[in-house]
Amino acid sequence: MSLEIKVPPVGESITEVVLSQWLKKDGDVVEMDEVIAELESDKATFELTAEQAGTLRTIAAEGDTLAIGAVVCNIEDGGAVASPKSEASSSQSDAQAPAAVAEAPKAQDAETQTKDSYATGTPSPAAGKILAEKGIEANAVKGTGIDGRITKDDAVKAESGKTKTESPKAAPAPVAATPSGARSERREKMSPLRKTVAKRLVTVKNETAMLTTFNEVNMKPIMDLRGKYKDSFKEKYGVGLGFMSFFTKAVTEALKDFPAVNARIDGEEVVYNNFADISIAVSAPKGLVVPVIRNAESMSLAEIEKAVLAVALKARDGKLTIEEMTGGTFTITNGGVFGSMMSTPIINAPQSAILGMHNIIERPIAEKGEVVIRPMMYVALSYDHRIIDGRESVGFLVRVKQLLEDPARLLLGV
Repeated sequence: MSLEIKVPPVGESITEVVLSQWLKKDGDVVEMDEVIAELESDKATFELTAEQAGTLRTIAAEGDTLAIGAVVCNIEDGGAVASPKSEASSSQSDAQAPAAVAEAPKAQDAETQTKDSYATGTPSPAAGKILAEKGIEANAVKGTGIDGRITKDDAVKAESGKTKTESPKAAPAPVAATPSGARSERREKMSPLRKTVAKRLVTVKNETAMLTTFNEVNMKPIMDLRGKYKDSFKEKYGVGLGFMSFFTKAVTEALKDFPAVNARIDGEEVVYNNFADISIAVSAPKGLVVPVIRNAESMSLAEIEKAVLAVALKARDGKLTIEEMTGGTFTITNGGVFGSMMSTPIINAPQSAILGMHNIIERPIAEKGEVVIRPMMYVALSYDHRIIDGRESVGFLVRVKQLLEDPARLLLGV
């Protein structure tokens, strides 16, 4: 008896998936509930398990796009048996072998007949082309081939002999040197995640009035604070004290003062949120994902650090669920970890704003009438100008700058 294994429903908005990898091969014996393949949607990766023990017979191939409910494979009762396809192809090959041997003499006879078709003094196709290009008559060349045929070498020599008696022709133009080294190309099918990211980014650029404003932050106060307390912080909470918790906390405080930055457009209405679900852009092996930290406004620095670490590990292992990447009212992305000096991040729709962090570089600045060297970071706020005015965007970014340059404000709420 054979059991069909179909693509299970994985979410309301997901209508198709891609079979990214077979973990078991055709003909393998599998146990019940054993993971046999990985399915990838535009939001997450899912595992496909065997619904009974038996022998796996694959139907879909890696890279195939499958609709929800489509048959992926069959599982037959009992142990692995020889594949009928391989037996059929083997017998077919045996049956065709004598025919191939029989055809060989015919092909050889045809080749001999073609060779014998040239009469004495007739040039080969290659020789005829050379003679035609040089304007040399075939009867003026003595062939050295079989039965007096004119070979390519005869045509080349005839060309050389003619150029001795005729006036020299202009030298041919120099041929450009062929670049050395490998010049191969490699094509890969876009993953569902990459296709969705590409589509959404283009949609945001086309459908929003996106604008970016910049500022710079003196990171010395935060770096001094981290250097002083990072060991005791990790010892107490079991997690490192990073920059992301400070930025997240500063953003949640600034959103209270500028609620439009935390809002979104829904049709002809503006939806204001009295909570801050902060999306954190994370680079995963299969592409950029944006998991959400719920109610970040009510979290401590330690709780934010733990939440960021948890979603980062899940993203690296491809274990994020759809629920963990759905929603969000504001996004933070950190291009500084890759060395970015300045950029204009693209809004994560349907949100209305995104904050971009960048590399920390020591630069000379004026401080209390003196030029000093400080670790500086450029920050960028991209926002939808349809809902957020210039006053609000600039004010929001200035507020974030104030909170970061005086971390005590984060604790006192001033």
